[in-house]
Amino acid sequence: MHAELATFSRDFANDREMRVLVLTGEGRAFCAGGDFGPSDPIGSNPEGPTMMVEARQIVDHILECEKPIIAAVNGYAMGLGATVALLCDVVVAGTSAVFADTHVNMGIGAGDGGQLIWPHLIGVNKAKYYLMTGDRLTGAEAEDIGLVSFLVEDDQLMPKALEIAEKLAAGAPQAIAASKMAINAYLRSVSSVVMPISLQYEESSMRSADHREAVKAFQEKRSPNFTGK
Repeated sequence: MHAELATFSRDFANDREMRVLVLTGEGRAFCAGGDFGPSDPIGSNPEGPTMMVEARQIVDHILECEKPIIAAVNGYAMGLGATVALLCDVVVAGTSAVFADTHVNMGIGAGDGGQLIWPHLIGVNKAKYYLMTGDRLTGAEAEDIGLVSFLVEDDQLMPKALEIAEKLAAGAPQAIAASKMAINAYLRSVSSVVMPISLQYEESSMRSADHREAVKAFQEKRSPNFTGK
């Protein structure tokens, strides 16, 4: 999934037939976040460096795409899933949607784009709160603070997303691109500063005792005992 997220927006950008992309999740979740099963913590994963490169590509490729991307958020959008959704040009959330950047709950810094997009959408102090606590936001709460573009009943999620997609697809492609890319250029300039630092902190925290404790606690279905090591 991580590798696919790193390429989907570039594949879309290179597809001459597609004008608009609607991104949604299968089943009851948009993207529920990382899977911490009986495997080793992320910090001991030999694919860790590749994941860091892909994390940067996920953000860069979405922001480089000149064509509109719509997120239709059904259910949980957690961690990287929340970042991907919020980086999209239009975010439509169903009433069952839940947003959170939960890296911190696993003893990991929020390094895969959360520190870029959350402050841009809701302001620095609110963003810091949600990134430092991992607290969840319902769809209604997300709409109230400006995290999403539209909130609809779950059965209207795809109809609303497709309505917006059809409207954008009927528009002038060059004008639409011109109306989003300067904003994205600003985000890319911020990303060039924020992403290397946040990924460095994230990678370092992946090697911490706190992260190992969080994974163990998750597997044992208990609260972690963090020591700051």
